[in-house]
Amino acid sequence: MIKRREFIGTLAGGLVAAPLAAEAQQEGKVFKIGFLNLGPPPSSSVFINAFLQSLREYGWIEGKNFALTHKSALFKSERLPELVAELVQLKVDVIVVSNAETALAAKHGTRTIPIVAVAQADAVDIGLVASLARPGGNVTGLSYLGTELVGKQMELLKQAVPNLSRVAVLTRPANPTHLPRSRAAATAAQGLGVKVEPIEARTPSELDQAFAEMRRLRVGGVLVLTDAFFFYASSRLAQLASRSGVPAMYGIRSHVVAGGLMSYGDDQVDWFRRAATYVDKILKGAKPADLPVEQPTKFEFVINLKTAKALGLTIPQSVLGRADEVIQ
Repeated sequence: MIKRREFIGTLAGGLVAAPLAAEAQQEGKVFKIGFLNLGPPPSSSVFINAFLQSLREYGWIEGKNFALTHKSALFKSERLPELVAELVQLKVDVIVVSNAETALAAKHGTRTIPIVAVAQADAVDIGLVASLARPGGNVTGLSYLGTELVGKQMELLKQAVPNLSRVAVLTRPANPTHLPRSRAAATAAQGLGVKVEPIEARTPSELDQAFAEMRRLRVGGVLVLTDAFFFYASSRLAQLASRSGVPAMYGIRSHVVAGGLMSYGDDQVDWFRRAATYVDKILKGAKPADLPVEQPTKFEFVINLKTAKALGLTIPQSVLGRADEVIQ
């Protein structure tokens, strides 16, 4: 692997210093952290491991001074209100949510319990917070620049596949961020002289149907919008793209590690490390309304050369030279 890191973007306000632990923590208390997840329980994922490791660095030891409760909807969005209600009944001290749907469900389910959102969405646009600098209410955390990144993803896909004239945009309708991102993709594609074909998928079987439709339309590439369901289907998506001969662009590095062609987006493992900072401050007495929401500061462009070769695609050297990581 060849790796080169770049740090891009700005920080939407620094975190306000929380009271000292000695002053704010209740000695001997075991705090309750609720983790609301749209997909399967994340107990063994790289993201939850990064979150727990970061908490340990702040002195939080699971089973000693905090207990973690997972609530997972198994991709049944209609169950989210019920799961939030269960966390409220458990009187958790803070709720951590990992995407736009879970964030909105948590906000609608409680106005008092602090919520730390690792939301794959613009927190202001979807109504999570009043503003990044002054979130107000009981929600804070990290806000994803997904809509802004779509244009760059489309541009890189076009540069990697110069003869690209028709591109599919894979969406999941239940994701509240996908409509604005689809519009952004269409705008970017128009500027590149590329026609967009929006295609939806909600279930594993619909993924098969989606790629069958791509083959029928003879698209030259696909932009897979960032989504929890698509993340858990990373390996399946990579297999379908490879079998269909469709170069794919993603927003998360994990897709490329699973065999996808390339990705451009922020470091989401780092997001969960940073989420632990918010939880630490809240458990020590800080109020979510006083903790500015952060935006990504680190972005990475990753290419899987093995996948490119399997597709019969030669990535231009000018594109390879811009990659932060090339998987051989």
